[in-house]
Amino acid sequence: MSDFVNKLYKNQALFYKVFLFVLTSVLIVYLLPKGGKFKYDIPKGKPWQYESLYAPFDFAILKTDEEIAEEKSEITDTHIPYYDFNSDIAERVGEDALVEVHNVFPDSTLNVYETIIDNFVSKTVSEVYEFGLLQESNRLEPDQLIYLLKGNEASEVSYKKILKQGEIRDFLSQKIDRAGFSSFKTELLEVFFNSIEPNVIFNNDLTQNELNSKLNNISYTRGIIEQGSRIIAKGEVVEGNKYNILRSLKNEYESQIWSQTNYNWIIIGYSILVALALLMLLLFMRKYRIEIFENNVKVTFIFFNIIFMVMLTTLVVNFNIDYVYIVPLCILPLSLKAFFDARLGLFTHVITVLLLGFIVPNSYEYMFLQIIAGIVTILTVSELYKRANLFISVGQITLVYIISYVAFTIIQEGNIDDVKVEIFITFLLGGLATLFVQPLIYVYEKIFGMVSDMSLLELSDTNSKLLKELAEKAPGTFHHSLNVANLAEAAANEINANAMLARVGALYHDIGKMRNPTYFTENQTTSVNSHDELSPIESTQIIIDHVISGIEIAKKNNLPDRVIDFIRTHHGTSTVYYFYMKEKENNDNINADNFRYPGPIPFSKETAILMMCDSVEAASKSLKEPTSQLIDNFVEKIVDKQMEEGQFLNSNITFKEIQIIKKILKRKLKNIYHLRVEYPE
Repeated sequence: MSDFVNKLYKNQALFYKVFLFVLTSVLIVYLLPKGGKFKYDIPKGKPWQYESLYAPFDFAILKTDEEIAEEKSEITDTHIPYYDFNSDIAERVGEDALVEVHNVFPDSTLNVYETIIDNFVSKTVSEVYEFGLLQESNRLEPDQLIYLLKGNEASEVSYKKILKQGEIRDFLSQKIDRAGFSSFKTELLEVFFNSIEPNVIFNNDLTQNELNSKLNNISYTRGIIEQGSRIIAKGEVVEGNKYNILRSLKNEYESQIWSQTNYNWIIIGYSILVALALLMLLLFMRKYRIEIFENNVKVTFIFFNIIFMVMLTTLVVNFNIDYVYIVPLCILPLSLKAFFDARLGLFTHVITVLLLGFIVPNSYEYMFLQIIAGIVTILTVSELYKRANLFISVGQITLVYIISYVAFTIIQEGNIDDVKVEIFITFLLGGLATLFVQPLIYVYEKIFGMVSDMSLLELSDTNSKLLKELAEKAPGTFHHSLNVANLAEAAANEINANAMLARVGALYHDIGKMRNPTYFTENQTTSVNSHDELSPIESTQIIIDHVISGIEIAKKNNLPDRVIDFIRTHHGTSTVYYFYMKEKENNDNINADNFRYPGPIPFSKETAILMMCDSVEAASKSLKEPTSQLIDNFVEKIVDKQMEEGQFLNSNITFKEIQIIKKILKRKLKNIYHLRVEYPE
């Protein structure tokens, strides 16, 4: 039992990766659509390359989007609106008009013409309200039909038969003139205007409900293809009705309700493909990025990003497929490049795009656009912490999307007229969303405890609290750190290592000397040496302790682990040689391990660069009269000694790169000491 527990403990990192692999696969499969996958691509405008295709079952032919839009437009244009006719108003106006006659006309006129005037007014009011009076202006064509609602009855009436309020004056004037009442025109108009009011109102609710009912009853299919019927023959061009039938078959196939057995087989198929894709990613990391593979936090971060992109794309596709390109998929390679490297970022991006091919329609077009965009992202963004670079890269990514989309449209439609401008807007929105990568990287740093180049840029500021404290307490050490940082940055640039990381590591590598600054020669301002009163073993312990103190100070100030690694490894397992030799003068029987730094030795190119630069820069202060030849021999001696001690065995640095670093150190030291070319006498 104890052996099993020990084995479990030793392999806990591997078990975690297996758990993470299974969990990620399950989540992605859960998010994928569970319908069947149509096994043919439909190449519009091109010959059918597969065998002759026969209908596997009965299915309806779907109408095209253009046909449905045209049908909806026709229904909307020919739809008859509803108007309410208020009979109570018509009756009341008739009564009010007769009362107004007596109010407007003088008694002398009424004594003679009362009956004639009353009859004319009653008849005219009846004619006005035969089809009703409408307050609105002419909003419809004169010959258009409307439904006039009187109570529960609706009658079809021509729109021009209904009087509009703007027409009532002319209508009444003509009636008065024709009846021979021109002499009473002013009084009669006053009577009518004092009593007549609109009684026909547009019924928006009923009209809209009726229109929606008609639109909802539109059939989205036309005709049926029977099982066994030949759909298309090999070599036949996919266009027109053939294309619509194939599209209908694909839609029917993918939307079928599958039996439990079919469903289980689909899940198994998806699981195999998703697991295979993720396995390729793990194998890539194990072969080419072993330091990332062995770090469970970093593997978790990569898998989290894949799940995040799959989930985000699924949500957008379920909401509206037209917005699929708004998803800023290029954030994935940008994020991974910021924390790791371009090759891993691109490989992960391609794997993610392959998985998303199961979710989106027109998967080949989608995958082509996204893979090309990912390649452009990797090629164009060199220094993410520079805001201008990010904006330029986003512009280039958006341009590539647009160009690729236009090219696909030309291939599929045979002309450029069918390019949809609204798709360009989704590309622009997706580009703008990609700018969110900078705050997202900051969030990732806090959650996963990693460090990006943007954080390194902030840490490289010599006005930061910790570096200002170093400059105040140990000015000599601070000056030494600046020199080492310049050397390390130049060397890292030459061998394509992370120059920003090397510079930041160099700036902070000696912060432990703040605890006892006067015990280090660069901070001694007088001829008094603090080590004179100490034994060599005590002096050695103080010197070695600056590494431990540096780690404590760094953790207290929340420096990233990648920076603390420089503090840990910048002396490796080397010996404090001066005090070792001093002790050896008095005692031949000494343990060299008491004078050795605890390590570990450098385990990256950047930490190896720091060890070389730190040793060379510190020792160069002992040169009395430096010459070009002396500096060359001096650098060779120090670096070769570190190589002999095996300090670079774990740092993945080559002999060629070490030689390049030596050349950089020699040149920089000669510049520091302002050495000129030695001319022959």
